Amino acid sequence: MIPILCSLRTFLVVMAFATGLARAAGVPAIDAAEAAKRVAAGTAVLVDVREPAEWTGGVVASATLLPLSDLRGDRKAWQPFLEANKGKELILYCRSGNRAGQAATVLAAEGQVVANAGAFSAWEAAGQPVRTPEAKDTAGKAK
Repeated sequence: MIPILCSLRTFLVVMAFATGLARAAGVPAIDAAEAAKRVAAGTAVLVDVREPAEWTGGVVASATLLPLSDLRGDRKAWQPFLEANKGKELILYCRSGNRAGQAATVLAAEGQVVANAGAFSAWEAAGQPVRTPEAKDTAGKAK
C-alpha cells in the first residue's frame, strides 16, 4: 500500500509542477467548449499531441494528430503544420493535459500563441464530437 501512495504522491507533485510550468510560461488553460468555439470560428486549430498508438482509442473530431515526440524531434509533421497555420492559435490536448502543457511551453517559447485544452476525456465528458482515426493517422501522420 505504501508504494502505491508514494507513487500517487509523486504523480501529483509532478503534475502540479508541470501545470505550474505551463502557467509560468503564460500558457492559458481552456475548457473543451471554449476550444471548440475558437476552432469553429477559424481562429484556432486543435492538436492532439498524444503518440500514434494512443489515437486508436479515439480523437477529437476536428483535431490534427501531431505527436509530442515529433515536436521534440525532427518535426517532419509539425514543421509543415506550423507553416500552414501561421497566425492561428494552437490549442493542444493529450491524455491528461500534461504533455499538452509541455508542447505548449515549447511552442510559446518559439512565439506561437497557444492554449492547453487538457485531457481527451474532458472532450468526451463535454459531449464534443470524437472520431476513430484512419489508419494513416495512427501511423503518425497528420489529419
